[in-house]
Amino acid sequence: MVSADSSHLYENCANAVQLLEEYKERDGLSVQDLMNSKVNGGLTYNDFLLLPGKIEFPASVINTETRITKKISLKTPFMSSPMDTVTESDMAIYMALLGGIGIIHHNCTADEQAAMVRKVKKYENGFISDPVVLSPSNKVSDVKRLREKLGFAGFPVTENGTVPGKLLGIVTSRDVQFLEEDDVIVSEIMTTDLVTAPEGVDLTTANEILRKSKKGKLPIVDKDGNLTALLSRTDLKKNLHYPLASKLPDSKQLLCGAAIGTRPDDRDRLRKLVAAGLDVVVVDSSQGNSIYQLDLIKWIKEEFSQLEIIAGNVVTREQAASLIAAGADGLRIGMGSGSICITQEVMAVGRPQGTAIRAVSEFAARFGVPCVADGGIQNIGHITKALALGASSVMMGGLLAGTTESPGSYFYRDGQRLKAYRGMGSIDAMEKRGTNDNAATSRYFSEGDSVFVAQGVSGSVIDRGSITKFVPYLLTGLQHGLQEIGVKSLSELHTEVEKGMVRFELRTASAQVEGGVHGLYSFEKRLHN
Repeated sequence: MVSADSSHLYENCANAVQLLEEYKERDGLSVQDLMNSKVNGGLTYNDFLLLPGKIEFPASVINTETRITKKISLKTPFMSSPMDTVTESDMAIYMALLGGIGIIHHNCTADEQAAMVRKVKKYENGFISDPVVLSPSNKVSDVKRLREKLGFAGFPVTENGTVPGKLLGIVTSRDVQFLEEDDVIVSEIMTTDLVTAPEGVDLTTANEILRKSKKGKLPIVDKDGNLTALLSRTDLKKNLHYPLASKLPDSKQLLCGAAIGTRPDDRDRLRKLVAAGLDVVVVDSSQGNSIYQLDLIKWIKEEFSQLEIIAGNVVTREQAASLIAAGADGLRIGMGSGSICITQEVMAVGRPQGTAIRAVSEFAARFGVPCVADGGIQNIGHITKALALGASSVMMGGLLAGTTESPGSYFYRDGQRLKAYRGMGSIDAMEKRGTNDNAATSRYFSEGDSVFVAQGVSGSVIDRGSITKFVPYLLTGLQHGLQEIGVKSLSELHTEVEKGMVRFELRTASAQVEGGVHGLYSFEKRLHN
């Protein structure tokens, strides 16, 4: 049965887009309305959603480059937390290779922490200005000892065993691979058929010479034949495999961060870290607005004016203002929001993470100070929400703790492969060393306490595999999230949020249930292939 024509009752479909102008505002809430804590209270990630925009481009073109300090930019907005079950040298190396940065924990001696920073900085280079060299009189045993210590065996041989020095040859792993006589001197077995490049050559040209030579190393020599620098094929391969790597523009070394406390002896610690090549220091405190941190920031700016400082932690504009005025180049936002943190429960102090990010980042943006969302990140959606609220990057602890690159060994319980994960405010972390050398007691102002009051717990997390697969999964998911919103970059996301073009919606408890897996007898949740 065909109904009578009723088209006169409806608007012309061709005018649907134009008719949107009759509405006073766009669908959903602006970020200002969403984060009005006088109306909605304090909100965190699960309390709201972003509304979809219009998809006009593939996810692969989305630019995730961002700043973590006034001067340091990354290709991806990912940082690993300075916790002793999350970030040591392996995590820091691969976070940098994958476009983020690792912040090495300080629950160890200053020398141990500096050694970890040095390992990251030595992992990849452009021109190596201080290569390890041998003299002609060194023995095969010296080569094997260095190979065991450094993990490679390609060493230039100079007349005096130093740089600069007259280049005579190179000892490679092939030269000593099957040699059993450790007393043989290197001048008898070194390779003398060398391809070199002249001093002053640019990195692009040098890489091309190295590629065509099919050699493992390219010595750079002056007009008198003295070795002045070195280029390595392994670095050329890393450039190919890790195009997003976070590097210094000149030396091509990987970027590396490290945390320190606010005690007087942390100044000596920082001197060692800077000598090891540190790029950014995170002043690690649960409550950043303290006279100890303010004095330390001012001292760092006087002693190491080129060193970038991420200060914190903060959750209010007032806290942020003090640190910005003292000279902070970036801020770390979060207090009690981490999965292993119980500060809000024990101390009755803190703030829901969504509200904290919005309040602090909106204020800090007026001074060009980027903000790191630290704590509470459980999935890709949380990353997207933190960035939409104004954060420039996210710091992850529990999300990375179960990966291959995190410290510690795997163990099995109830058929699950696990790794230990603990808060730096846990009793386990506080008791790791004496209070004079403990990052946990310093972070929570507990150095002089005879009774420790825990602000964190110890636990375990499920194996997540290697971050070489997990971080690309996070990046691809973030790109698809931004595609759904309809923005091509993180900077555009921030701009459109402030203009009110990107909209939000509050979620009730039942809406949160609806938005997750529900109504199934059983299911398998595979995050990535």
